[in-house]
Amino acid sequence: MSYESVILILFVIASVVAVITRYINLPYTIALVAVGLVLGTLHLLHPPSLTQELLYTVFLPPLIFEAAIHLRASELWRDGLPIATLVIPGVVASTLLTAAVMVPVSIHFAQIDAITWPVAILFGAAVAATDPVAVVSIFNKLGAPRRLRLLIESESLLNDGTSIVVFILAMQYILGHWGTPQDAAVDFFRIVGFGILVGTIVGLATAAVMLHVDDAMIAITLTTIAAYGSFLVADNLGVSGVMSTVAAGLITGGKGLSKTLFPSIRLATETFWEYIAFAMNSLIFLLMGFAVNLTMLWELFPIILIAYGSVLAARVFVVTGTWVIFYPTRHKFPFSWTAVMTWGGLRGALSMVLALSIPDSFALKELIVTLVFGVVLISIFIQGLSMSPLMKMLGILSPVSQLKSYELLKTEITLYQDTVDTMEKLHKRHYLSTQSLEALRKEYQDKIDTLSEELDKTEADKETLVKEEVLKTKRRMIMEETKALLEMYQSGTISLEVYKTIKNEFDTQLFELENIGA
Repeated sequence: MSYESVILILFVIASVVAVITRYINLPYTIALVAVGLVLGTLHLLHPPSLTQELLYTVFLPPLIFEAAIHLRASELWRDGLPIATLVIPGVVASTLLTAAVMVPVSIHFAQIDAITWPVAILFGAAVAATDPVAVVSIFNKLGAPRRLRLLIESESLLNDGTSIVVFILAMQYILGHWGTPQDAAVDFFRIVGFGILVGTIVGLATAAVMLHVDDAMIAITLTTIAAYGSFLVADNLGVSGVMSTVAAGLITGGKGLSKTLFPSIRLATETFWEYIAFAMNSLIFLLMGFAVNLTMLWELFPIILIAYGSVLAARVFVVTGTWVIFYPTRHKFPFSWTAVMTWGGLRGALSMVLALSIPDSFALKELIVTLVFGVVLISIFIQGLSMSPLMKMLGILSPVSQLKSYELLKTEITLYQDTVDTMEKLHKRHYLSTQSLEALRKEYQDKIDTLSEELDKTEADKETLVKEEVLKTKRRMIMEETKALLEMYQSGTISLEVYKTIKNEFDTQLFELENIGA
């Protein structure tokens, strides 16, 4: 069977799995991994080999770009310090702590003396990056504080770059291409810094062109060029393609898509990238099962458990440490969030991409791939399946399904009422006859009455409803005040110092609201 046929079959399988998981209330990534394991065990299909070039140039750019265009630079800047702490020193600390456990434990319990410090750091870097795809889907379905979602999603997006750079440096050291520690430090900041610069240039150019685009197909083409172009240019220059794509995605989303003149273009473009991310994730999670030696996986299961424990312990240390550092500042977040951020730090697609990208000439590649896959497997199944009960136990999730139903009914009633009001205005201006008005008004009033009866029967918790409405209203009022403040500064009514002082007060109030609820 040709590779093209295999890929087509895998897409069919992914689509079927996605549909089924919606009915059984299971994150589709977990189901994809399970199906991939079964397919890999039965050897029914023979997919193409996942080379480093294929993984880096085909899979990584769209996954990173899709996540980046949905984040706003203003939100990242607002929580920039805690995110930066998790992304740079957090990833490095996680890598070293994991390695510190793996070296002695592997020798004592598993008799694997090949796991030296460089190899352990290589493994630690591969599993340092978080991939909370399954968790985010739970957040979106059940509801969670927006700031908590932002912290987890932003960290996941940005720590990819740090973990890849550490991984590459460790690989270079193992292959004998590394100089002194000082050279490594300089390389780290050079690779990251110039990667961001390349992505910024590509993103600004793309955004500038998109402001004058009035066709969705052209917009999609431009964003595709930005995603792959930023990665390839940076990679060919020897700097971080990941950080370049992150920067390009943030700027393209913030200065291009969000400011396009036609909402339909933005909707079509974002839908396109959501599908591409779904397709890439589906293939990677399915192909995991084909790339792993299950016999070795079973033989190494004790050390995989230890590896998973060390990864989780390092995560606890990093997240708790970040909470302690920022608790006295305005960037603080509730302590209950540390449990969610720790448990929500699943390992996923990127970890497997890094492990599979190790050159075949490296003798320990199969060992590293097996260990990484084992950690990813346990992480996805244990943490992914238990996240919802954990958040409910901590009281972080609200009964959003009821609230969504309540809000949907309210919105529909409001829209129908607005339509009736519009018809009244048309009648007053003699654009609509009295007979037509009465017929249409009766039709819409019947709809309003039906929806109102459903609204009265909604069993949403009244206290929760009031809380949600108050929070949303307060947030909206603060945003309106912030907008008015900016207009006052731009018109010269107030000075820059006054603007900054009051803007800081508004930001603090928003922080407090984000800590309270969704």
